[in-house]
Order: sequence, then structure tokens, then C-alpha cells
Amino acid sequence: MTYPRAVLFDHDGTLVDTEPHWAAAKRHVAGTHQQSWDTEDDHATLGGTVQDAARLMVERGATDSVEEITRQLAEHVIGSVDHEIPFLPGIPSLLRELKEAGIPAAIVTNALGSVARTTSVGAPDVLTRIVSHDDVSRAKPDPEPYLAGARLLGVPPRDCVAVEDSEPGVESAVAAGMTVVVVPGDKPVPEGPHRVFVSSHEDVTLDFLRSLTPPA
Repeated sequence: MTYPRAVLFDHDGTLVDTEPHWAAAKRHVAGTHQQSWDTEDDHATLGGTVQDAARLMVERGATDSVEEITRQLAEHVIGSVDHEIPFLPGIPSLLRELKEAGIPAAIVTNALGSVARTTSVGAPDVLTRIVSHDDVSRAKPDPEPYLAGARLLGVPPRDCVAVEDSEPGVESAVAAGMTVVVVPGDKPVPEGPHRVFVSSHEDVTLDFLRSLTPPA
């Protein structure tokens, strides 16, 4: 049986170059609440949920609710990427290869489903399923999101490869029983079992994925 049988992608910083859009959104929304947001705050919430950022703003004195600030952040990001999906280099060709090979793929993200859907619209024949923060009770680094993604695709976790750029996501996929390809992100991910590091998103081709082996 050909490995992998399915590929599960993180969203921000892995499939699409939306991290700058999220950073801009956080600065904009924080500013509307008379707060500042800097690179240290970006790093502190990297790989977490949108609600984590909203919660931090509330803790700092924002009068809107976590839910309302989350909506404001998502609205800003969706508006900024509405006209063109900012796929990272190498990702469109990889998605075409997966489509041609008949290998299903899914988005597994701590972001909101409304944001991830803007990306799936750009690759409807490949990214057929989405697991977002809205769909699970425990977000990454818990394994629940990746287990849910494998279940939606009908493929055992061991037969899936995950592609990630952050430590919480890598921990989630490894705990779910998957080999993880780690692409460059804003913060380095430590070495560990079942983690295969690449120097560029463009290194992740179908031939490369087929050279990997499932966890023992």
C-alpha cells in the first residue's frame, strides 16, 4: 500500500502565508482597544488559538468579550486575503500532485473555520475536509484535532503525514500517531521522534512524502 494515504496540513504558516495577516489583525484590533501588540506577543501566541490572543487582550483591559474580539480578528484576516489565497511557495504544486495521485488532504488548524474555508475554496478538489478550533473540544497540542482529521478522511492516523510549522501542532500530530514534516516557522521546533525537518516549503513534494516511513 502506498504511503502516505492522506496528508494533513496546518493552516497559517504551513499552507498559506497568513501569519503576517494575523499579526496585522492583532495590532489593529489591539489598537482599537487602546492597547499595543508586538512581536513578543506574536511569539507568545504562535500555534495557539485565536481565542488565546483575544483572551490576552481582555486580560489587558479590553471591554469587548473574547468572542467579540475573536470575531474582529477573523473579520480583519478574511478581509485581507479575500481576493487572493496567499499559498506559500511550493504548496500549489504539491496540492496538484496530491490531486493527480488521488491522495486526499485536510486542513487541521487551531484557527477558525471561517478563515480556513477561504483557503479550501482555492483547492476544492484536494483540501476536502477542515478541522478547526470550532470542531474540537481540545485544541493542539492535544491529539484530538489530528485524530479528527484522519477520521474525516477515513484513513488510519499511522497512514497519514502531517505538515506543520509550530511546536503545538507538531506535538498534536505526533501524539496522534503520525510522522510530521516540519517546515520553517516563526519559532524553531525542537528535534524529536517522528519529526522530519525541511529547510523550505518547496522541499515538500509528493516524492519526498513517499520517501518517508510511518511511525513504528
